[in-house]
Amino acid sequence: MASVTLEELRRELGRDELLLLDVRSPPEFSGAAGYPCDPRQGHIPGARSLPLDRLLRCRSLEEVRELVGLPEGAEVVAYCHSGNRSATAAELLAAAGYAARNYVGSWHEWSRDPALPAASTSS
Repeated sequence: MASVTLEELRRELGRDELLLLDVRSPPEFSGAAGYPCDPRQGHIPGARSLPLDRLLRCRSLEEVRELVGLPEGAEVVAYCHSGNRSATAAELLAAAGYAARNYVGSWHEWSRDPALPAASTSS
């Protein structure tokens, strides 16, 4: 499975051709909940929330494509907290025809660098 490093993602962030998918739970994405080992909570700016459990409920690859809403071949980078859930998501997205990669460092790595932007929707 293809992966992306922190430096690669930093360079690619904001490209219109790239969909960044946060496959964590909605409370993790919003910043209302998260792991205490992370210095910050929230998500990578520009990421779209699509929890892994929603992807796993799809009964067909066509249903995955409908849920993602992009044409086959689109570039997708999935991330979670530590790269495990996003690895599963990237495999499923690749099977559905996407150019899918996993950000292995995920939020655990991203949240540690205060120079990197973070977004949150919790109050």
